[in-house]
Parts: sequence; structure tokens; C-alpha cells
Amino acid sequence: MAASIGKHPCRLLWRTILSNGIRKTLVQRGLSSCQLFIEECGDPNEVLKNASIEIASPLASREVLVKMMMSPINPSDINMIEGTYFVQPPLPAVMGNEGVGKIAGVGKDVRGLSEGDWIIPADTAWGTWRNYKVALEEDVIKIPNDIPLLSAATLSVNPCTAYRMLKDYVDLKSGDVVIQNGANSGVGINVIQLAKEWNFKTVNIVRDRPDFERLKKYLMSLGADYVVTEEFVRKPEMKKLMKDLGSKPKLAFNGVGGNSATELIRYLGQGGVMVTYGGMSRRPVMAPTGALIFKEIKLCGYWNTQWNHRHADDLLRFEMLADLCSLIKKGKLSPPPCEFYALEEYKGAIRQATEGFKGGKMVFQME
Repeated sequence: MAASIGKHPCRLLWRTILSNGIRKTLVQRGLSSCQLFIEECGDPNEVLKNASIEIASPLASREVLVKMMMSPINPSDINMIEGTYFVQPPLPAVMGNEGVGKIAGVGKDVRGLSEGDWIIPADTAWGTWRNYKVALEEDVIKIPNDIPLLSAATLSVNPCTAYRMLKDYVDLKSGDVVIQNGANSGVGINVIQLAKEWNFKTVNIVRDRPDFERLKKYLMSLGADYVVTEEFVRKPEMKKLMKDLGSKPKLAFNGVGGNSATELIRYLGQGGVMVTYGGMSRRPVMAPTGALIFKEIKLCGYWNTQWNHRHADDLLRFEMLADLCSLIKKGKLSPPPCEFYALEEYKGAIRQATEGFKGGKMVFQME
């Protein structure tokens, strides 16, 4: 849980910059909220349930009423339901780690938030798969309300992960090369767009699929320099492609694991760094001994939740959010393709989210 704004000038500054005035209201009586929750971990298609509850009234002095507008289904959500995610909330718990809501009511002592403001959760396991939630003001972060709703709903996980991995591990210069697997994932798509904006080259690896050419065209339209398949990476033609780049990759992003991660290590240059942020194959990362000794390759891990905990009220976090929102406004950072579902359609949404070769991200749309 983030600390109160009274003790942290960075969060107060961020809210002051975005604030357009303060209005105090109380939640109306008889307000009900649909929510998706679990009582035990297991197969998401079996253990996820829905229920309607009544919202308590009135609000406490520092509480806000949040009306959720949109919330995606991320791999971390599925893992949390399964019980395999590193962080697990006490059960029963409403699910959903990411999303955007708007303030529908504020307590009498709330400062810096008013009705109509858009907010995102300040921490994970917030429970975004619901219509309404009463929260403390320090448990939310105000964001601009003049960006696309879908971009706001998918702001706090994938774009932030891509941003931090590109910024924090290697001092990249214009023209430097980044290689990644899972390039059509939410993180991968953001890496491509941010790298284009910052003038880094990207080599993007995706799984073999019948519609590869269509996917390649889409990723190239976002700014990808090269898009290849896992099968191509193991061919001699891949070595020629890497030679044509002029310089070897300094940085690699691994969201898959297994053999795919090993191939990334193989193509890294001397002293290169591979950052692992996911393991969709559920296979371990295997590193050739020679790459570690003679090429001095470094292996690191990135976890967005941990980064947020360490920088909960640092100016660094709010500068990042401001940068990302600015790029969104300029049309330089777009979310991945999405399919939309009402909360009541959760069974179909979860089924789609847990199947392979998804055409896009599944998103709950509350309004």
C-alpha cells in the first residue's frame, strides 16, 4: 500500500498538476456492484465467480468511490487465480490487477481528487474486475482523462514494463539494437513503439503461425525493424540478418523462457544483458556456459510489481507515467488489439484468455 500524499511531495505534486478543482460528495445509497471473485485458487474457468454487492454509505473522510470503466485480463491475473503468482491476496478476493476508473464520490477530507477524475490502482491485487470500489485516496493514482480509455486501462503494466526495461539495464544510444521474443505480446508491442520513438533498432521474434505475414505487417507498422519466427532464428539466414545489422544487440527481453531464451543469449553481443520479465512457455531459462564466461552476458529479471513497491511515491514513477501519457496523446503509443466483454460475460472472456494463439488482449468494459 502506498503511503499518504501528505508525507510524499512527489505524489502531491503529481495530483496538483492534474487537479482541476475539488468537489466533495457522498456515495448514493442502494448502489450495487457486480464483481468477479474467487474463494479458492484453481482453474480460472472453474473457480471464478460473480456476485452483486451493495456499496456502503456514506464514505469515510479519506475514502473515494471509484466507478471502474475498463479492465484487461493479463497473464498475471490468470496466474493469481491459479495460485501460481508470487503475490496472492487473502481469499476470498475480487480479481483484476489493472484498469482505469473514474471518481464517483469523495470523502470530506480528500485532497487532490474530485468527481470525474480518472484513476489507476497504485498497487497490484487491487480488484479491478468490478463496477464500483471504495478505496483510500492513497490507493489510487490520478491520470489525465484526455487519453483513449483503452490506453488508460492498459497503462500501468505493459507500457511501464517496456519503459523500465529499456531505461534501467543498459545505457542505450541512438541506433543500438534490442532483440526480444514474444514480440506480439503486450510488453513486446510497447517495446517496439518506445524503441522507435527513442531511435533503437528492434529484432522481434514471434512463434510460428499460419498468419505470420499479417502479424509481421502489423508489427512493422508499429515500428519494428525486423520480425522473424522462432523457426527462422535457428536457421543460417538469422546469422546473416544479425550481420547486416552492423552491431550485435546490447539488450534482450525474454518473456518466453526455454529454448527461446537460449537463442536470445546466443545473439547478444559482448557484455550484453538479457532481462527476463515472463515465462509463457513455463520452461526454465538455460544459459550456455560460454556465453556467461567468454561473452560476459548478464542475466537479470524485472517484475513490475516490485518496481512499483520500491518507487511507490518517487518522482521517477510519476515522470514515467507522464512520459507515457504524452506519447499516447501524440499517437505514438497504442495498446495491442483487444476484444471486449461485459463483466457478466466473464466465462467467455476467461476461456479466450486461457487459450493459445489469442488474437488480442481480453478486456472487461464496464461502460
